[in-house]
Amino acid sequence: MILAMSPYLKTCASVVIAAVCIWAVRGSFSVEQQPAQSETSSHSQWADLSLDKQQFNDVTPVPSDTYYYGGSTTWAPIRRDVDSQLFAAVPTFRLKYRDPKPGSGETPGSGTGIRMLLDGELNFSQSSRPVKDKEQAKARLQGFNLRQIPVALDGIAIAVHPSLAIDGLTLEQLRRIYTGQINNWQAVGGPNLAIVPYSRRQEDGGTVEFFLEEVIEGSFGNNVQFARDTTDGLRKAGRDLGGIYYGSAPEVVGQCTVKPLALGEKTGQWVAPYTLPYIPQKDCPRYRNRLNSQAFQEGTYPITRELYVIVKEGSDLETAGKAYAELLLTEEDQKFIEKAGFVRIRD
Repeated sequence: MILAMSPYLKTCASVVIAAVCIWAVRGSFSVEQQPAQSETSSHSQWADLSLDKQQFNDVTPVPSDTYYYGGSTTWAPIRRDVDSQLFAAVPTFRLKYRDPKPGSGETPGSGTGIRMLLDGELNFSQSSRPVKDKEQAKARLQGFNLRQIPVALDGIAIAVHPSLAIDGLTLEQLRRIYTGQINNWQAVGGPNLAIVPYSRRQEDGGTVEFFLEEVIEGSFGNNVQFARDTTDGLRKAGRDLGGIYYGSAPEVVGQCTVKPLALGEKTGQWVAPYTLPYIPQKDCPRYRNRLNSQAFQEGTYPITRELYVIVKEGSDLETAGKAYAELLLTEEDQKFIEKAGFVRIRD
């Protein structure tokens, strides 16, 4: 196995200013690389990367060897639809997806991927959340830093039963639902119907951790019921008249069995995760709702995040993770990322 090493660099701390941060970085690709700092810092995560590449073949050097990667389940569409294009164009750059070891009790996810990277089981990992301070501390104890390189934008979409008569939710209402303070849809303008919130477990991935930290700002209430995975969560929300679930927007918006809800900072100031007009269940799957990429890019949709390639620093073998990130940031691959249902992060 070949290992890579890389510096920890922080994401834009606030979702509200995410688009501004991205614009600032885009405006100057020669930002001086800063030393690793705490998660409250904000500095360039694209320092020393070549961001003017149009096609796969423009990226050099791309190492010729076999490397192991893994992590976030949110990345599954990218691994399926984008990486296949990359491998066809650069066949000597061989990547193998690695699950947690059988019997470990772990499930694939951002945290698991970073743990596997720290333990030398992966050359780089894929994450739907920033590196945590405690993960960075573990890396430093081993003599290196973790670096997070943003390559795409994603959002968290809220799914409810298609028949639920409600226009949208504020972030505060969503928080109160998942902490058990609101238990009936009537309290948020809906029918007199008990709310049944569903989620994956916290240890199951970065999406849950991101939701807890950025939306709930705490812990789930005792009212939350847990689903095995996103497929199970969407199935439960689609069958339960009062059900609600959240997940990566590309996994939710195009589904026929649930209705994605608009969100807002205030009641009535709704921003939908899908492009208007809304396509109702009766017209699906002939027509499907499509991602509101503009709202994610501009930061008007209230729950957005970046997807990261996580690499180590301090070794020549860092080349593999950096090369993968640069390939994803080419104009060619950014188009494939859009086709996979995510939002491009570069102009």
